[in-house]
Amino acid sequence: MNLTTSYLLLGIAILAEVSGTTALKASDGFTRLVPSLVTVVAYAASFYVLSLTLKTLPIGIAYAIWSGAGIVLISSVSWIYYGQRLDLPAMLGLGLIVAGVLVVNLFSKSMTH
Repeated sequence: MNLTTSYLLLGIAILAEVSGTTALKASDGFTRLVPSLVTVVAYAASFYVLSLTLKTLPIGIAYAIWSGAGIVLISSVSWIYYGQRLDLPAMLGLGLIVAGVLVVNLFSKSMTH
């Protein structure tokens, strides 16, 4: 698997995780069937696809990107979809997460085996 494919799969894993987390909120503590099923399926898909990226990407790098991008995306989704506002410290913290993911991708020599 080449690096481009790994990043594409990582993006799919991130979107699946964000979908699962969004459905988790909608599941109302796993009391609503459809959102609960979406949560389980989306998380399973996310972990499976994430595992495929580990054939090419180092686990620490893949997980840092997966979790960091997931945090930023789910924060955005919760703001837009659920009306959960972010204050300045929260936005600054999310900005630091984005900066960290960028530093890892642009400057780390850990990306190659």
